[in-house]
Amino acid sequence: MLASRAALVQSAFMQSLLTATLHAALSLPGWAARLAGIDPQTARLEDLPVLRKSDLPALQAAALPFAGLAPMAARARLFASPGPIFEGVGGGADPWRFAPALTAAGITDSDIVLNTLGYHLTPGGFILDGAARALGCAVIPAGPGNTAQTIEAMRAYRPAAYAGTPDFLKILLEAAGEDGACIRRALVTGGAFTPGLRDWAAARGIVVVEAYGTAELGLIAHSIPGEPGMRVADGIILEIVRPGTGERLPEGEVGEVVVTIPDPSHPIIRFSPGDMSALIPGTHHIRGWLGRADQTAKVRGMFVRPEQVAAVGRAWPGRLRLRIARDGETDVMELLAEGAGDAAALADALRAATGLRGEVRFVPAGSLPLDGRVIEDARG
Repeated sequence: MLASRAALVQSAFMQSLLTATLHAALSLPGWAARLAGIDPQTARLEDLPVLRKSDLPALQAAALPFAGLAPMAARARLFASPGPIFEGVGGGADPWRFAPALTAAGITDSDIVLNTLGYHLTPGGFILDGAARALGCAVIPAGPGNTAQTIEAMRAYRPAAYAGTPDFLKILLEAAGEDGACIRRALVTGGAFTPGLRDWAAARGIVVVEAYGTAELGLIAHSIPGEPGMRVADGIILEIVRPGTGERLPEGEVGEVVVTIPDPSHPIIRFSPGDMSALIPGTHHIRGWLGRADQTAKVRGMFVRPEQVAAVGRAWPGRLRLRIARDGETDVMELLAEGAGDAAALADALRAATGLRGEVRFVPAGSLPLDGRVIEDARG
């Protein structure tokens, strides 16, 4: 009973904070345009539109620098990431909330952290630097590359902790030889932490935690030794939706990551970083990064997007998957539809949505894989 009451209190608090965040969002022109007509008091999160990171360059180009989606006031640092995508962050300790991931790796205020993410215009270096400083750690701002100079700093300072990409951890420590033996703990992010790298780190006795986050959202989730997948960060609302839609998927099914951060000072509402994952049933964990959600393909000179397949699916009760292949030198499309029905009507809907002709083939219900793919490009 006490646990249930605590959950209700937490749920009510998050709903109140979300309502305040929606009110604040409507004061910003970019969000006001996206959320036109919504009532913050009654709006359901799942009914609000998804904002995708891939849309930001065009939106920002039309309304520099932040497309009216974030206030310029109180931005302590301003970045320009490839895209270009412009980001600003406020002051204060650990604005991206990455400190819990460092803590999960066993990093404490007595550690010196070697930070190898970049500090030039992009926020990666500052994300991990700020988290380490919030814990009270000293930081070596090494940045990427400059391996020889970094090894000199390691020899002098003997850092116990590493922060950076998984592959550079291996490259650096193998180049450092005995000078790299001081590294016993690591937070890795920004790249694939492959099984081979996991085995290599374990053989060296290095405790490694993998963090998943972005410049726009901060920490989304991080691994914890002994626990499955990655634990979703506190203070965010994470949904898994069918790619190209805002439709929530059941726990366990692979789909597009969508994050809301209830924060009236910087509203972020149903933002997709463009990644795929799945909720582990019965937990507050995700399986980790499972690929990119943007499945856009070019067919006969025209782009075909998940949103278009989703538009076809609105009038179809089963699951759909668009398979693109090549017949000789010609691109061909085949729409796989679970169930049975009017193939001609589905073909017409596909042509109306994409401007392209495609065949329709019915398959048994439940036969399409639950891997989050709505467009399968088999052209190689």
